[in-house]
This record gives sequence, structure tokens and C-alpha cells, in this order.
Amino acid sequence: MQRVGEVVRTAQGLAVVRSPDDGHPDFGTTVVDENLDEIGRVVDVFGSVEQPYVAVSTDEDVRLPTLLGTALYAR
Repeated sequence: MQRVGEVVRTAQGLAVVRSPDDGHPDFGTTVVDENLDEIGRVVDVFGSVEQPYVAVSTDEDVRLPTLLGTALYAR
């Protein structure tokens, strides 16, 4: 599993994840938490090349505020 990063904020119904380095998953990649529970899919990558942000569209049953500070991984 590839670490996507940590959720640093939520905006417009998306989880915004700060990537720890310049590696990031492709669009449409499934994102899970440390328990391998599916959180959503990557819909955008933005910011600096060295440490981009990844926008994750979460599944309907995921409550965004509970994700703040959570590490997410690409499946």
C-alpha cells in the first residue's frame, strides 16, 4: 500500500490530503484508512510539485470531520 498522506482539511465535500512527497496516486485510485476501510477515490491533485495536495471524494457513509488528521493509503 502506498501512503497518500494525512487529511489536513475538508472543503466542498472533499477530503484534502497533504502528500508527504512528490509521489501521489492516479486519478480514480481507491483510498483506504489504516483499517483498510474504503474512504473514497482520488479526484484531483494540486499544489506544489514537491509536496502536492490530493483531493479525495469520500463515500456517502464517511463523515468528513472525523477524517481530519487521519492517514490515508492508496489501494
